[in-house]
Amino acid sequence: MRIAVDAMGGDFAPSAVVAGAYQAAKEDGTAILLVGDGPTLEKLLAKQGERQPKIEIVHAEEVVGMEEPPITPLRKKKRSSIRICGELVKEGRAQAMVTAGNTGAALIVAKTVIGSIKGVDRPALATVFPSPRGGTVVLDVGANINSKPEHLRQFAVMGHFYAQEILGTTAPRVGLMSVGQEESKGSDLTKAVFREMKATGFNFVGNVEGRDVFRGSVDVIVCDGFVGNVLLKSAESLAGLMSGMMKEELAKSWRSRLGYTLARPALESFRRRVDYREYGAAPLLGVEAGCLIGHGRSNPRAIRNSIRRAVEFCEADLHTKIRDRVVELHSQEARLLETRQEDRVPAS
Repeated sequence: MRIAVDAMGGDFAPSAVVAGAYQAAKEDGTAILLVGDGPTLEKLLAKQGERQPKIEIVHAEEVVGMEEPPITPLRKKKRSSIRICGELVKEGRAQAMVTAGNTGAALIVAKTVIGSIKGVDRPALATVFPSPRGGTVVLDVGANINSKPEHLRQFAVMGHFYAQEILGTTAPRVGLMSVGQEESKGSDLTKAVFREMKATGFNFVGNVEGRDVFRGSVDVIVCDGFVGNVLLKSAESLAGLMSGMMKEELAKSWRSRLGYTLARPALESFRRRVDYREYGAAPLLGVEAGCLIGHGRSNPRAIRNSIRRAVEFCEADLHTKIRDRVVELHSQEARLLETRQEDRVPAS
């Protein structure tokens, strides 16, 4: 198994990406195709230490910046590192790609170069929020700002299988993010989605609210990318605030410093559960292979963990399972529509 890594994507690229990829190859034994400016990557790898045979450099002379239009890798920069990553996956040289670069460009590459699963109109970014039950899968968290009801129903299908395979939840409870639990609450979109969700055949529990994300009352929460991204960024900010406030309080006196020493293992465990650098990249579900998109501020640890997530995604063969389930759902819908049409035909 090989993972194609966009060495030029992210605020701290390429140095942070090279360091993280080196760790993944050396300590985890992951085979990596490191994509970017060849001479630069060679120099950075040399600084890491002993050359890792599991890392192969694939030269890419162009880079898509964070502020450039998402369509850039298709029209202007066809030799960009992010596009070449997608081509390596399409050709079968890699089983997944990882990037901390331009999210919109990654989405475009995933859809047009790697290809979307048949029946999935909008691939969705999924992430796992910590909860008392282990985690809550939330999608979409930023790939689709404007979504239609049928798109969110597809998100539910993909989130269901992600929770099963990654979290080990046998029968995930699926909720729809809204402003109240009643079916009548919410926007026109959420009201329409509520009706669509009933047709998935999954364990749909109805509307949920923001407080349910961290309570563990559901296993999967579906929302459009605008809401999901605001939720994700707010959670990251809150986690940072809480960690900072705890350190400040614990440093006020010798008693609190002593308490910190005793509580340090628990505090470190808490930090890891809420730190995006520990979780790594978010998978783009609905693509014909693995495509994982990391935080723009990813450091070496975040890159290494993103590569780990890519390996897990491939080992679970999640894209194949989602594809099979989407095909099955469309077949069920076609049979149901045919039955309804037959019922409308008057007997002769």
